[in-house]
Amino acid sequence: MSNIDPRHVKISHNLSRVAPSATMAVTQAARDMRAAGVDVIGLGAGEPDFDTPEHIKEAAYHAIQDGKTNYTNVDGIAELKEQICLKFQRDNKLTYAPSQINVSPGGKPVLHNALMATLDPGDEVIIPAPCWVSYPEMVRLSGGTPIIVPCNSDSGFKITPQQLEQAITPQTRWLVLNSPSNPTGAGYSHTELIGLGEVLLRHPHILILSDDIYEHLIYDDFAFTTIAQAVPELYSRTLTMNGVSKAYAMTGWRIGYGAGPEWLIRAMAKVMSQSTSNPCTISQWAAVAALSGPHDFLIDWKAAYAARRNYVVTSLNQLDGLRCQMPDGAFYVYPDCKDWIGLQTEAGTVLKTDVDVANALLAEAHVAVVPGTAFHSAPHMRLSYAADMATLEKACERIANFSRKLR
Repeated sequence: MSNIDPRHVKISHNLSRVAPSATMAVTQAARDMRAAGVDVIGLGAGEPDFDTPEHIKEAAYHAIQDGKTNYTNVDGIAELKEQICLKFQRDNKLTYAPSQINVSPGGKPVLHNALMATLDPGDEVIIPAPCWVSYPEMVRLSGGTPIIVPCNSDSGFKITPQQLEQAITPQTRWLVLNSPSNPTGAGYSHTELIGLGEVLLRHPHILILSDDIYEHLIYDDFAFTTIAQAVPELYSRTLTMNGVSKAYAMTGWRIGYGAGPEWLIRAMAKVMSQSTSNPCTISQWAAVAALSGPHDFLIDWKAAYAARRNYVVTSLNQLDGLRCQMPDGAFYVYPDCKDWIGLQTEAGTVLKTDVDVANALLAEAHVAVVPGTAFHSAPHMRLSYAADMATLEKACERIANFSRKLR
């Protein structure tokens, strides 16, 4: 069999605009090192370390036994859409009809389907940064232009009404809001959302994409609010995305959902009809059980996350050259490492960027983190504390040893 001549290989120009996922790359690098026998601690992935609750797994078993294994409606079974409507009413005081609900194979496809259904070349999407690595790339893949708005630690890594106003143009199609945020864990308060809403009400051509995937993972006195709840006048222009991955430890089950105007939900279903078709049937029935079943397990999970968060933030802030804010939610910390830039590691590596910092931590301390550059905010690094306390203690000690040897 002859090899393919690379001169005859052509990759889509659209794909050439997109960068691979940095978080997945870090996770894979850690896996590869472990496979080679290296004791690597992976703090790069955004995945709960808890197991899916038993009542959810049992619902999946029953779905298989009952033969619920055929195609379903493209964007979700009626029973799951009903539970999603009840969830929005119960948790957010938002009323939706099943015709306003989209169920996709994961939260990421909900966002991707919405952007694919609405963006044309020249359309702009405002994305406050630090931001999840996939937002800008999904916008590019959909033909649009991401408008990255840098938000520093002084504003809690959140976009201000003034910044939003300055970023808006006649080409602005969407504003993306993620609260609590990946990578910072920062959450928008009810008052802050009202301030952003006042700007958006002056610009009726803008849709709002509210990524609420970490809604239930909040700590201390932070009160979660979503923008369609805080500013009801924006209800008809908002797609509120959520899912079962984070709160229910169901990342691999791949069920996300969104609620929004019917015209948008129909358009998203049209995209799905020619791409994925329906999400996994078994996972949909498991998600029904997740949304309708007991949530008491979250009490212990949140307490564990909060204790881990407190430990990691305290440990990192004790190190020379690192400054770390206390997150409101999610399971990430986002320390500033700018005082490490220019220093040299024990192995002789000069740290010129936060990418160098992440690479050196992996190579020399055997701790996998994601550089802030991937989130359009440098020099920082993101560490996930979705790991048991013993693992976090070992990781923090390795980072401390790495720090002490910088010169």
